Amino acid sequence: MAGVTHPVAVAEDVAWLFVDDPAHVGRARRAATALAEQLVFDESRVAEVGLAVTEIAANLHKHAGEGHVLVRALRAGDRAAVEVVSLDAGPGIADTALAMVDGQSTAGTLGIGLGMVARSADHFDVTSRRGRGTVLSARFHARSRDEPPFAADPAVAGLTRPLAGEQHCGDAYTVRRTADGRLWLMMCDGSGHGPLAATASRAAVRAFTEDEPTSPEAVVARLHAALRGTRGGAVAAAVLDPVSGVVRFAGLGNIAGAVLADGHKRSMVSVPGIAGFQARGIKAFDYELPPGARVVLHSDGLTERWSPEDVAGVTSPLLLAATLVRDAAVRRDDAGVLVAAP
Repeated sequence: MAGVTHPVAVAEDVAWLFVDDPAHVGRARRAATALAEQLVFDESRVAEVGLAVTEIAANLHKHAGEGHVLVRALRAGDRAAVEVVSLDAGPGIADTALAMVDGQSTAGTLGIGLGMVARSADHFDVTSRRGRGTVLSARFHARSRDEPPFAADPAVAGLTRPLAGEQHCGDAYTVRRTADGRLWLMMCDGSGHGPLAATASRAAVRAFTEDEPTSPEAVVARLHAALRGTRGGAVAAAVLDPVSGVVRFAGLGNIAGAVLADGHKRSMVSVPGIAGFQARGIKAFDYELPPGARVVLHSDGLTERWSPEDVAGVTSPLLLAATLVRDAAVRRDDAGVLVAAP
């Protein structure tokens, strides 16, 4: 049935770790292996994850000086994976293909151990620009003779990062895919930060997943009602229809939306208001979605002053989201980014 929606693999951002000291390498390894053990990886696979994350974090510190490592869980039904994202603003890699060759490294670049990381991971991706830094991701599944690793949806990915010092992130997103090929996106930025903001965002995620979406404007109206009794927040919903080449977007508050296509960035319009408190004249707008276009939603924890040039050549939605967190999440606030590339 065309209207039936299917869940996309859900990511839980478990730990954002700042790496600027050799001691932080061990902290990243312990976070990743603890998550692998929690997800019931066998002992040998836990060791492989630990070795790979040690290489990732050690290379980040040695060649970039400082950066962040994100450890997160990726779940699809009753199956799960450990996903690690590394991002830095260091000198970058001159030749990523050469960097994957064992023993190859050039002073001032990442490189040592990347080949080993790619071999041990079920999925590995990296993007780098000279003078701008490197972003990479590695996903590790539990080894099983009975089942192959599940495939995460390659067309959509998001990241959330709490305000420094906070355990809870007030930004959240969720995604649904319909059998007719349409992709639904929802993002909420709970007002403020901390546990109360996170409670508001969880209410928005729950409301979005409980009912079949009919239109972005109807979704936003439902989210507005669902957030009453919470701290409230900014919300946005979008549906991407690659067949008709259109994305329909509705936003309430300061969730930023943009379509990236042909080297240009077209911002989408949200109306003023606070979901749960004030919503006057919720409206949806249609935008062209040409082949190869990408749709980006993000909270106001990121500045809107980023340009298509800043993410030129980054094709992976996850790496694009991480690049924007690295470069545009400069405000003292929670940060959330969702990228779709239908």
